[in-house]
Amino acid sequence: MDDLQKIRSIAEYQFGKNTGKKLFPNTVKIVYSKNTGKIRHIHLQEKLLATLRPTTGLLILTVAGAKHFVQEVNPPRCWVKINDDAEPFVMKGRSAFAKHVIDADPTIRPNTEVIVINKKSKVLAVGRAILTGTEMKQFNKGMAIRVRRGVTEKS
Repeated sequence: MDDLQKIRSIAEYQFGKNTGKKLFPNTVKIVYSKNTGKIRHIHLQEKLLATLRPTTGLLILTVAGAKHFVQEVNPPRCWVKINDDAEPFVMKGRSAFAKHVIDADPTIRPNTEVIVINKKSKVLAVGRAILTGTEMKQFNKGMAIRVRRGVTEKS
């Protein structure tokens, strides 16, 4: 199996069927670790889409990768929609709480990589789910998503 097929297979496992080719077209550039020689980063037109985490073997999307994912994959998966009150905080990279969740993909499980969107489906941040998608909608207290990077956060 070549490396492009490998990252596509990981994407399909992680984000659902038929997402691999849409998320990673033939024009992606794969960057390898200088120390281990293993896949480290995936770029598309000079934008970093994702990093392959060596400890888990799973992908971590960047904000650019999340925007590409939402644009290309229909219907999108692994999304959490938050209300207007939390939007400016999440955009700055702050965690999202369950009381701010309007809706969420029911297939989300804890530790799943998620894309945080607003009511208009605009990408606000990327992060890791703390609760299931169903729990995010039902709970009124507690952290729902540990945000890794917001769209307005300084790199």
